[in-house]
Amino acid sequence: MSPKNRSEISLEFADNRLLAALSGPHEKHFARLEQKLGVRIEMRGNLVSVTGPARERASAILNALYARADAGESITLAEVDAELRFTDEDRAAVPGAIKTASTRITRPRSPAQAAYLQLMRNNPLVFGIGPAGTGKTYLAAAFAAHMLHEKRVERLILSRPALEAGERLGFLPGDLKEKIDPYLRPLYDALFDVLGDRALRLMEQGVIEVAPLAFMRGRTLSRAFIILDEAQNTTTAQMKMALTRLGDESQMVVTGDPSQSDLPGGRAEGLSDALSILEGVEGVGIARFTESDVVRHPLVGRIVAAYNRQAKS
Repeated sequence: MSPKNRSEISLEFADNRLLAALSGPHEKHFARLEQKLGVRIEMRGNLVSVTGPARERASAILNALYARADAGESITLAEVDAELRFTDEDRAAVPGAIKTASTRITRPRSPAQAAYLQLMRNNPLVFGIGPAGTGKTYLAAAFAAHMLHEKRVERLILSRPALEAGERLGFLPGDLKEKIDPYLRPLYDALFDVLGDRALRLMEQGVIEVAPLAFMRGRTLSRAFIILDEAQNTTTAQMKMALTRLGDESQMVVTGDPSQSDLPGGRAEGLSDALSILEGVEGVGIARFTESDVVRHPLVGRIVAAYNRQAKS
């Protein structure tokens, strides 16, 4: 990289094929950076020039994205948006990508996700608290798959309370698996995204178990990674029961949004009580997300913020 003049930075990229992935179809990745940072990006052969007040930050993002492409990762608008969430200082401190399968890796997509991932690296029990779309469940599933890939655990156990919109399992058609599958679908989706087709084989082998919270009672879970999702729908007794399942060389991540409880009265009693009781306890990490950390479609963050404003008015 060499500056042509004080207002322009010129970047040279060796591989034109990777440069095409960097720019995106119809250069839409460049267009997103131009829109968000107020810079001008022009490509001539294997040279990319960046002008504008934020040219240094834009150049750092382009170099980071090119390094991803060079490592075999796909570059989409989601990756561009992820890099935009990090300052240069944040980016330098972000934990490395985690490998979830031989050909799949996952990276945090926001500073809050990076802090969440670091908590999971350092604590046997981690709470991920915040609104929908912040990646609480997805990143927990990715880290669980990473732990399995690294053979640091022998099985994954994913659970959530079978309580949604006032329905009761007994009134649903089908056998037990057909009854509980709709409640566990978000966990399936996260697993298949980070593990691919291998997720189905591991489930068939019993290495990955997906079950309602009630099925955890009376068990001691050793050398396992446990995810308790939608924890805002647990009672205090259920939460205590789940947390005390933790066995030797195991780890647990509890995710939930206290503002979305389906319990009578709308109070997330199990989750709220656990957070107040366990705050500051050694080995317990708590990651709190806000609407500014939403990593789904940009509109999702605005929707969450609008509902929060309405709730406060």
